[in-house]
Amino acid sequence: MATFVPGLELARRFYEDWAAPRLAGAPHAAALIGDGSEVLGFDTPMSTDHDWGARVLVFLDPGASPPALEPAPRTFLGWPAPGIAFTSLGAWARETLAAGPEGPVSWRDWLAIPEQRLLAATAGAVFADPSGELTALRARLAWYPDDVWLYRLACQWGRIAEERAFVGRAGERGDDLGSRIIAARLARDIMGLGFLVERAYAPYAKWFGTAFARLPCADVLTPPLARALAADDWPEREAGLAEAAMAAAALHAARGVPGRLEARVGPYFTRPFQVINADEIAGAIRAEIADPELRARPLVGNVDQVSDSTLVLAYPARAGAVGRAALD
Repeated sequence: MATFVPGLELARRFYEDWAAPRLAGAPHAAALIGDGSEVLGFDTPMSTDHDWGARVLVFLDPGASPPALEPAPRTFLGWPAPGIAFTSLGAWARETLAAGPEGPVSWRDWLAIPEQRLLAATAGAVFADPSGELTALRARLAWYPDDVWLYRLACQWGRIAEERAFVGRAGERGDDLGSRIIAARLARDIMGLGFLVERAYAPYAKWFGTAFARLPCADVLTPPLARALAADDWPEREAGLAEAAMAAAALHAARGVPGRLEARVGPYFTRPFQVINADEIAGAIRAEIADPELRARPLVGNVDQVSDSTLVLAYPARAGAVGRAALD
């Protein structure tokens, strides 16, 4: 077997050595973006068993026909060579984002696009872009507009507020398995805060933890989350989650998130459960949203915060329909 070459490097070399000379007469941009572990830089030799290899996405002008090229080699550097896929910027944006070539325009558009699709559009690498149109679109998609970002942050704290006391309540009732499940859900939501605070799109479940570990905040959030998930009793579980949530709240100021946050851990009403004041934090962030219509929306969130169904999030048009319906 040939020495493993990460997919992004393989694609770059395939484009430069084989594709670019044959496309010299056709105006185009070229990249490896979209789906695939290699786009995120997470591929390993195990990735090579399907949908992987020397491939490149070539963007032509609207209405232009793909040039007649000799067949691509079946292998390149000893690895499969799926070859060239031709598209236009508009067609690719519709397929990837269910948006036009300018990308999402309104806050409704942004909230209807799953994070994993925005990540697919902005990760990977561009090999050629003479017109700059592909690069400009990727720059526009690099992160949410401020109001959308703040709304998503407020909604994430709102999610935590809804279940923060249930780890203790289930555990106190003798439901240790239920307590563990709720703790895992809250841990995922706190990790989601990490992505939002660091202004980084989260990938889907397979790579969620891998990508989280690369965030700057992972050093402070991982230890208490790990303790919470490994705990054998609900008080220790609850304490780990509360510590992680407080650390996440402290990151807001460190990363320049607007809002007067006064995070604290205390009892949940008169019950003996120690939880963070997530609802108050959500309200403080929500107050910073400039758009009055968005500020007034219920804290439902974007489509990722509404559904974790693969059959929703992997299909942009379907995700858009679900996201818009939830907001309305």
